[in-house]
Amino acid sequence: MSNETLNKKLTYLPDERGYFGRFGGQYVPEILKPALDELLAAYQALKNEPQFFREFEEELKNYAGRPTPLYFAQNLTQYYQKARIYLKREDLAHTGAHKINNTIGQILLAKRMGKKRIIAETGAGQHGVATATVAAKAGLECCIYMGEQDVERQKPNVQRMKMLGAEVRPVFSGTQTLKDATNEAMRDWLSNVQNTHYIIGSVVGPHPFPMMVRDFQSVIGRETKEQIQEKEKRLPDYLVACVGGGSNAIGLFYPFLDFKSVKLIGVEAAGLGLQSGKHAASLTSGKPGIFHGMLTYLLQNEDGQVQLPHSISAGLDYPGVGVEHSFLKEDGRAVYTSVTDEEALKAAFLLSKLEGIIPALESAHALAYLEKLMPETSPQQVVVVNVSGRGDKDMETYLKYLE
Repeated sequence: MSNETLNKKLTYLPDERGYFGRFGGQYVPEILKPALDELLAAYQALKNEPQFFREFEEELKNYAGRPTPLYFAQNLTQYYQKARIYLKREDLAHTGAHKINNTIGQILLAKRMGKKRIIAETGAGQHGVATATVAAKAGLECCIYMGEQDVERQKPNVQRMKMLGAEVRPVFSGTQTLKDATNEAMRDWLSNVQNTHYIIGSVVGPHPFPMMVRDFQSVIGRETKEQIQEKEKRLPDYLVACVGGGSNAIGLFYPFLDFKSVKLIGVEAAGLGLQSGKHAASLTSGKPGIFHGMLTYLLQNEDGQVQLPHSISAGLDYPGVGVEHSFLKEDGRAVYTSVTDEEALKAAFLLSKLEGIIPALESAHALAYLEKLMPETSPQQVVVVNVSGRGDKDMETYLKYLE
């Protein structure tokens, strides 16, 4: 990412207070304001340093293994016999998911700020693994917060984090999932802000985190734009990505925001069904509220309290959503929909059998939407689906449903 490239996106940057439209901001205790100001100042300074982005690009290329392929899914295309389907293979990036892009950027930032300790929250564990990876490489102490329920259903990633030298702190409060892990990470940051950098894993939280994470993840969309023009000599008609917090989706969408012919579709987790109340579809069924330092769409009960989310995917099991997605929903630039646990499982098994690719459960939600989208397409059109992560971590869940 060059500085020149980054600054061409000013149209969609948040305002000086960190708002995307009416969403975003900094809803935090006063004690955190200096830390956020320090972070914003450091990031704004680094944005103007060509050396920083040269270092970032070198790490993406030589450590993370970018660019990731844009793969033509011939068998999946033949299955639907409609538009040509391409898969952006973030599952092939180092550590097995798109999460490595953001952690590389933030660890470089943390080093520049002189921080000695790194903390993070994780649900599916992919962000935790990516954070533990870059912290190990940088020689920094690392602590990962993870809900106890997620510790149990994402054991392979817990083991990977420990092997990388990170401390994994289980969280036993609340639903013992990503929401509660984020709460504990924020409490830790409040107590240790002088020497600790909090690597938030998605486009959520107080300003400037949503902007920073989006910028670091936008490499996904920039590569996709170049690769699809090489392969098809045109831009795609549809981009499809799963949305929990929404970092992989905004990373794919962002470089296409000015190209109105490209339809942007975010797919949330409908869990056991939207009518069941057991889902994680914040944009589809939530309403604006304040959560984890930001104003965004949020699952709430009749009293305005946070409604507990549910998804078969630990990475989507979050009651809020990235603030820029809330803006894009109300702006109408992106469309948000949802699929159930059952539909996601079916899509995961279909992709595995047709293309030999086992997707993460998160990515399976985006793939599941093809069942609804493809009948509306024509053979002349092009669809790109972001495979945000690989399914190794979800094997215990998949095996329960394998006949």
